Amino acid sequence: MAETTSGNDVRILKLILVPSLITLAVTILRVVGELQNWPAPFFVKQGGGGGAIVGIWWLPIFFGIYFALKLSGAGAGPASLGRTFAFWGVGLVLMVGGGFLGAVAFKSGSAIAGIGALVLLVGAFVVPLLGWSSLIKVLIAYGYAARIPVLIVMYFAFQGKWGTHYDALPPGYVSKGFGSDFLNFAVFPQMLGWIAFTVLVGTLFGAVAAAIAQRRKPAVQAA
Repeated sequence: MAETTSGNDVRILKLILVPSLITLAVTILRVVGELQNWPAPFFVKQGGGGGAIVGIWWLPIFFGIYFALKLSGAGAGPASLGRTFAFWGVGLVLMVGGGFLGAVAFKSGSAIAGIGALVLLVGAFVVPLLGWSSLIKVLIAYGYAARIPVLIVMYFAFQGKWGTHYDALPPGYVSKGFGSDFLNFAVFPQMLGWIAFTVLVGTLFGAVAAAIAQRRKPAVQAA
């Protein structure tokens, strides 16, 4: 099935509105929970979030499925699910490679970190578009709608030294000042790394859901 132009009629903002509001509510709940010292494993203050149950990191799984089924139902499915999975795999390799290169370069203070970020960008935002462009665009929009509020929270957390996971620094890391810390541990991860994660996870689960839906549809019609 070719990816149809009717997908243009699916308004991205309308599609992501409710998921974005749900994500914002979870973010607010987590901020309150960490400030009030609510218990683990629901709320975790360590850097990276520690896989806390109350968090938005796992939401792309469900919203990826939701977006994929909505788009498929509106005629904005992929040209080929096999193609979608293939380009997802290529994007995954580039994202992992770019992220690893960037992390190593950052620790050593090398300028190669910029190259790693560029490779990650291509893997996250360019290559997957060749597989299912409508879904990728929606996931990118949702990713920023989810992560911009987090970035705002982190700004105030870094300024106020809240002692939450929003302003936690890696063990043994010596702060280089607000500007450098905020850029390296808030802006880059939230505006690049977590968006890439959202696209990666959302595309995988969305494509799987679309494949299952396609297989069930002929069976239902036959019945």
